[in-house]
Amino acid sequence: MSGGLRPDRDELLDRSRAVLLGGACGDALGAPLEFMTPGEIAARYGRLTDMVGGGWLRLKPGQITDDTEMTLCVARGLTTAGCWDLRAIADEFARWLKSKPVDVGDTCRRGIRNYLLKGELESPPNQWDAGNGALMRMGPVALFTLGDDNLMERCTVAQAHITHNHPLSDAACITYARMVHLALLGRSKATLRREADRLVEQFPTFRFDPYSGMATGYVVDTLQTVLHHFFRSPSFEECIVNTANQGGDADTTAAIAGGLAGAYYGREQIPRRWLKKMERRCVEELEDLAVRLVTLRHPTHLP
Repeated sequence: MSGGLRPDRDELLDRSRAVLLGGACGDALGAPLEFMTPGEIAARYGRLTDMVGGGWLRLKPGQITDDTEMTLCVARGLTTAGCWDLRAIADEFARWLKSKPVDVGDTCRRGIRNYLLKGELESPPNQWDAGNGALMRMGPVALFTLGDDNLMERCTVAQAHITHNHPLSDAACITYARMVHLALLGRSKATLRREADRLVEQFPTFRFDPYSGMATGYVVDTLQTVLHHFFRSPSFEECIVNTANQGGDADTTAAIAGGLAGAYYGREQIPRRWLKKMERRCVEELEDLAVRLVTLRHPTHLP
């Protein structure tokens, strides 16, 4: 559905599953391309369209990274608590960091260690914390807060500030959640574009048309890349492939694009060959958590 009609329950649950699954697929597809330039990608792969593994982390085909792992932490914390519980999310982050993950960003590590050592749920403001680490794990928050924009803003900023306390990060996360909400409810790309344009009006640094071609871990570059490819791609697969092949912080940009495109296109457009490459238990957990999150505040009906 791409118009203004309201999706039925089954369609909304399908789109909700695709938010988390789409993010994980983008993560796994883009991970081998992290830190590569588009030219380097073209020279090595031509155009990467399948999960091949490898890269600097030497991953298995279909293996996820911190983008999906931290998303799982947020989702597990919320569903275990059964309500909004920032400490439950932070506890999941702490357990994850102690498990010695394959990769973790410096800002995320510092924020989680701050919680472990001091019990503080908010990192102090830092002009250098405008990375994409809070944006990459926004899927569960968007699902949990569907139908309540005020709650979404409060929860978004709270979860972001565990590790990233910066106005540009906050703005990117809030706009992304609003766009996911619109997509989940079947709104058109034109409607989503108006939401993106409102962000650019408030923070001109996020302008993505014309696109600069930068796909770094800076949250502005990240969101510009995601928006550019989302609005110019005709399908879920094209959106994720185009984003990943931009290189740079490819696992994160593709994961974020995957969550948004998943909400818009739905689960059926996620290539089955990608899902088959991923660990079955991970796929099943992501789907289960998505349904639980979107129905947590509305157990008998959806907003």
